[in-house]
Amino acid sequence: MEKTRIVYCKDDDRKGHHEHTSFDFLGYTFRPRHAKNKYGKFFTNFLPAMSGKAKKSMRKEIRNWKLQLKVEKSLWDIANMFNRQIQGWINYYTHFYKSEIYDALRYLNGCLVKWVRRKYKKRKARRRAEHWLGEIANRDRNLFAHWKFGILPAAG
Repeated sequence: MEKTRIVYCKDDDRKGHHEHTSFDFLGYTFRPRHAKNKYGKFFTNFLPAMSGKAKKSMRKEIRNWKLQLKVEKSLWDIANMFNRQIQGWINYYTHFYKSEIYDALRYLNGCLVKWVRRKYKKRKARRRAEHWLGEIANRDRNLFAHWKFGILPAAG
């Protein structure tokens, strides 16, 4: 357990240098980040975003699903099994600085590619599997919650 500590909320108005300038709370890391004001000018602000620990636990949870071993299921079965969890993550972690969740959702696409490679013999090659999955994603964007969000596998 970490000790409670005083954190300096550094931004464009506070330019001091201190040892602690970030903290984690409820799956978010609060630290200085770049933001854009209403006039399009960039500045530094003290903002929350998905924490590294939350990303790691999300990837661990996806790994525990063992998607690549569910070859008896169809893609639609897999979507029905996990969409509620994926949508929950998207709803929670995209409230602030939504780009921080992209890597974890791309990891999920990679796991789906592994599933395709094991299920279909003609799509053993990673690029073929990714292309096939990308075609389905372009046709049926609403199948997976993260596809609807815009994180699609590459369609070649």
